[in-house]
Amino acid sequence: QVHLVESGGALVQPGGSLNLSCAASGFTFDIYWMFWFRQAPGKGFERVSGINPTSDSLTYTDSVKGRFTVSRDNAKKTLYLQMNSLQSDDTAVYYCARDTGGSMRGPGTQVTVSS
Repeated sequence: QVHLVESGGALVQPGGSLNLSCAASGFTFDIYWMFWFRQAPGKGFERVSGINPTSDSLTYTDSVKGRFTVSRDNAKKTLYLQMNSLQSDDTAVYYCARDTGGSMRGPGTQVTVSS
């Protein structure tokens, strides 16, 4: 049973940084690609980033390239998303997921970028 729990969301000022974490259990973490998604108020569900099992293939949506960094610690079964230079458009609920469509995801963590 896939179990994912995100943490690290907060209220942050524009230009600030946050590091999100996602604790995984119930499956063999180190053989799966993992993904971050987000959903902003009134907007669609967007895939933000992905990382392969060995961390040598990373993907990002264009709007976060150069600002966000995805990583993972397979020994700790944890996925991370370092977010820098945050903008108001980054305000959203962030989810980690085991599949490309985001159906196997956690409950999410709220990120609010506002002054």
